Formats: sequence, C-alpha cells, structure tokens
Amino acid sequence: MISALVTLLVYILVIGLVIWLALFVLDQFPMPEPFGRVARVVIIAVGVLILILLLLDILGSGSVGLPRWR
Repeated sequence: MISALVTLLVYILVIGLVIWLALFVLDQFPMPEPFGRVARVVIIAVGVLILILLLLDILGSGSVGLPRWR
C-alpha cells in the first residue's frame, strides 16, 4: 500500500510539472483568444483525467494498465 501511495505521489508530481510546463509554453506563445482558452481547458482536462485514472487504478476499479514501479 505504501508503494502505491509513493507511486501516486511521483505520478502527481510529474503530471503537475508537465501541465505547468505546457501552460507556461502556452503563455509564452500566445494564441488568438478562443484557441488559447480551448487549449488551456484541454490541457487541464487531460491532466485531471489522467489523475482520475491513476486513482481508479490504485483502488482496483480501473482497467487501465498504467506502469508501476516494482
């Protein structure tokens, strides 16, 4: 159980870093208004979806085969 929590913590840190980097790059290269907002929403939605899938995988309810540290 501890290894699953450590794995979840590492995944959350990596996903948070990738989302932050994507949003930072999006801010540095601005897009026209509707496209920039849609891109920001898509980035955040994908990150949240990945985190939900990770939580479901730890609970045993998910059928997504995400890699684990052994």
